[in-house]
Amino acid sequence: MAKLQLENLQKQYNSQTIPVKDVSLQVNDGEFLTLLGPSGCGKSTLLRLIAGLESISKGNVMIGGKNVNGVSPGDRNIAMVFQSYALYPHMSVEKNIGTSLKLKGIPSREIKVRVGEVAVKLQLESLLHRKPGQLSGGQRQRVALARALVRDPDVFLLDEPLSNLDALLRENVRGELKQLFKYQNKPVVYVTHDQTEAMTLSTKVAVLYDGLIQQLDSPTQIYKFPSNQFVAGFVGSPQMNLLTLKCEGNWAILGDFKMALPNILTKPSEIVMGIRPEDIYLAGDEKESNNQENSHKITGKVDLVEQLGKESLISIRVDGSDFIIRFLVPIDTNPLHEKVCISIPEKAIHWFDVVTGDRLN
Repeated sequence: MAKLQLENLQKQYNSQTIPVKDVSLQVNDGEFLTLLGPSGCGKSTLLRLIAGLESISKGNVMIGGKNVNGVSPGDRNIAMVFQSYALYPHMSVEKNIGTSLKLKGIPSREIKVRVGEVAVKLQLESLLHRKPGQLSGGQRQRVALARALVRDPDVFLLDEPLSNLDALLRENVRGELKQLFKYQNKPVVYVTHDQTEAMTLSTKVAVLYDGLIQQLDSPTQIYKFPSNQFVAGFVGSPQMNLLTLKCEGNWAILGDFKMALPNILTKPSEIVMGIRPEDIYLAGDEKESNNQENSHKITGKVDLVEQLGKESLISIRVDGSDFIIRFLVPIDTNPLHEKVCISIPEKAIHWFDVVTGDRLN
């Protein structure tokens, strides 16, 4: 077992700069954990603390049950893949992949076998004698991955390894990554701000903001049941509609319309309502007729139509207010400047505390 554990980890540079405040989590063999969050949330610093590239201010890093706080990066038996590839330009692909094994004193014959095995996995056999300057971006990224895989480490760490690739290549390499690590049976920690990577690659996701974990769960649970307003707004594309509504008794007021509040102990004066664009239906369409039980009917005027390919993103201004609600419709629907009625299923609404941002229902 090479389980990775972080216990109350903190990194502090000075009283004002604390990129990692108090992080505890566990990654078991075969688990793929993604650290997801915006720039500056602490995810790359956290990865560097695990790798030993940054000193720990407080807390512990445990690998295989052993505290590695005082262990140098080279002795932690981890493999790290960087955003910049970090290949030796004067060495061939074969030597780039096998250098770490050579430094460990592994015999040349064994190095050749192990490099050959990983080259087959990553389709690099025909490129072994080339140098990095003769490779495409996707090929260089595969060489960087091969260099990590060939070491047979206890833990894999990947710091935004796909961010330098174009969109189509990123999609292809993402699929290769998922297949590769599926069979490694080692803890994987992956850093990204790209939620598509997080949702498609991970067995679990830690959403970070301001140096703290906001939610640690499976991608599905994070999407369906965000723990707070930040997670709700950050995860999902198009972004969830988040509206701060005034409350009257058991009702939240949305323009000229009233919506029943969730069953909570105290009735607030204001509340945040969240609804994902794909959970809203045009009144009268087929989807709406299948989801009309306990639905709220809201009318408004179409402000904007954005074409997204197979769908359009419609923005309407709700009657009697300045609220904008965005929802998805088939590509052939274009009701610009028209008045429309939408249906919001009650079961699809997320409610959040207006002060703390925490989920209420």
